[in-house]
Amino acid sequence: MDRAPNLDTLLEMNIINRYRFDRAGFSYLTQLIGANISPKAARNNALNAEQKILITLRYLATGLIQLNDADIHGVSQPTVSRVLTEVINALSSPALIRQFIKFPGSVEEFRRNAVQMQGIARFPKVIGAIDGTHINIASPNQHDEIYVNRKGKHSINVQVVFDAWYNIIDVVARWPGSVHDSRVLRESSLNNLFENGHMPHGFHLLGNSGYPAKRWLLTPFLAPQTQAEQAHNRSHKVTQALVERGIGQLKRRFGILYRERILQPVKVC
Repeated sequence: MDRAPNLDTLLEMNIINRYRFDRAGFSYLTQLIGANISPKAARNNALNAEQKILITLRYLATGLIQLNDADIHGVSQPTVSRVLTEVINALSSPALIRQFIKFPGSVEEFRRNAVQMQGIARFPKVIGAIDGTHINIASPNQHDEIYVNRKGKHSINVQVVFDAWYNIIDVVARWPGSVHDSRVLRESSLNNLFENGHMPHGFHLLGNSGYPAKRWLLTPFLAPQTQAEQAHNRSHKVTQALVERGIGQLKRRFGILYRERILQPVKVC
């Protein structure tokens, strides 16, 4: 069978539609992780790094079954499974995560984020917006009951924090769907950093009413009485919508996050 499509034969828009990256983005990914996923030997017509990345991106972009990905790229379904594991492990390595998902660590970075966030709806001293989102999965073989969320579906509950530029600055992807957002936050390193005074004083995150109000986590008033409380809620709603849009954009770009995953929970995480 013919191997992965030659990008030179595709228009830029066709590449984006199929793989969610343009040529420059694909080249950047190859430079980033190519050395870690290249075959150790050239025996048996082994897949090279570029082919492995194409297979993985197509699967992440569409969320289709692995057999379809195999047919498109001229490989077997077991090969797709092995490639996905290898490439996703490379992309989710601690070193790579720290390179791209970084919470502000200095007063200057906090101030820069706060100025940008304040420009949305005049809410001061806010450095990011936090929310949880559920990634649907098939019923696991073991302990499936703990993955059932409030909508009766099996899922992974993922906590994300976005800044004003729609960058993900913190993510926690390891909790079953039955776990409430407030517990995910309580057990996170982010909570420990704020509660133990390792973050600059006076700055905040915005969260919805599902989170407990804290000195560093501002939530809306459940029953606003004064004009100031009503103004707080209006500004909060507009600013908090940023994280909802960010999650929506992420799921629309990568269909794997929208459809039900037929994978073991640890691999979904």
